[in-house]
Amino acid sequence: MPRLVKYWRAVAVALLPLALYFIPRESFFEHTHTLCLVHCLTGEECWGCGMSRALMSLMYLDFESAWAYHRGVVVVAPVLVWLWVKWIYRLTK
Repeated sequence: MPRLVKYWRAVAVALLPLALYFIPRESFFEHTHTLCLVHCLTGEECWGCGMSRALMSLMYLDFESAWAYHRGVVVVAPVLVWLWVKWIYRLTK
């Protein structure tokens, strides 16, 4: 694979969180509908409900809201950052 293409992929992956940052914040925090299959089928919240909103709150540095949406964000966010960095590293290797 040409070296330039390899680095362009790594740059694209590195800029992915920036692209997510520019999605309007209100679209993530509207409570009109849910994508959770468990919630749609049973009407009950599953163990992961609120994680997307918590991660987006964390992206906007709103730690209090992130904690309120889902307390597991303190575990999931560092793991996602580690996987993201590992992905970028593999693309540049």
